[in-house]
Amino acid sequence: MPVDKELLEILACPKCKGELELTENQDGLVCRACKLVYEIRDDIPIMLIDEAKPLNE
Repeated sequence: MPVDKELLEILACPKCKGELELTENQDGLVCRACKLVYEIRDDIPIMLIDEAKPLNE
């Protein structure tokens, strides 16, 4: 089940407070400003800076 659109609208990057967008396969949230991906596990976004992975563009 993908992240609810209403939830996506209120979520912000914990590092810069910027906008997040879903990855193509909807398994993570991307912050383009910080170039980080926050993984989604069991339909729960893991919004910890230390757990984020670098964005591979």
